Amino acid sequence: MTDAITETSAAAPDRMRVWDAPLRVFHWGLVAAFTLAWLTADEWQTAHEIAGYAVAGLVAFRLVWGFAGNRHARFARFLRGPVATLDYLRDMLARRERRYLGHNPAGAAMTLALLVTLSATAFTGWQIAEPARPALWPDPPQVLAPADETRPARRGDREEEALEDLHEALADLLLLLVALHVAGVALASFRHQENLARAMVTGDKRPPGPGDIA
Repeated sequence: MTDAITETSAAAPDRMRVWDAPLRVFHWGLVAAFTLAWLTADEWQTAHEIAGYAVAGLVAFRLVWGFAGNRHARFARFLRGPVATLDYLRDMLARRERRYLGHNPAGAAMTLALLVTLSATAFTGWQIAEPARPALWPDPPQVLAPADETRPARRGDREEEALEDLHEALADLLLLLVALHVAGVALASFRHQENLARAMVTGDKRPPGPGDIA
């Protein structure tokens, strides 16, 4: 309750501070880095790699902030199990879902899915950027000439191709997740008469009313 009072006093009288500044910077920084990575994928390799490293760094920050941030940023505060998430989705279909001040169960599941997929995409991109890096999985054993016995293992063509296919598939999955995320934000904004995109800019939302979950 003390946290709620402090956060309310930091905003306007009819608003409540929900998203802290580091979380908001992370969110929009990730939007910018992912957009740059997508736009430069086939055109500008250097910019694409820089954007990929930025994505990886931002995801690493979010993992830390999931334990060190304010209460609405912490994983323990908003992550729900599959049963609670499915119950919330059923309530959405029935148009009776409750308003959450922070992440609702569906938004929490989407946050987790995005972080996992972003991590996997960044990691496979990092592997592709330098073929000399250790292989994720080895090609079938090949007989090496005696002079090559101490040569570090390098990826073969088949693994390189598989990595590129996996990286592209993960990027496509990210686009789908982003589209679902935006649709979910738009739907929740309409249902609860609250601009959630603007809230992620200002950090402030309407205080919880009767039936809302703070």
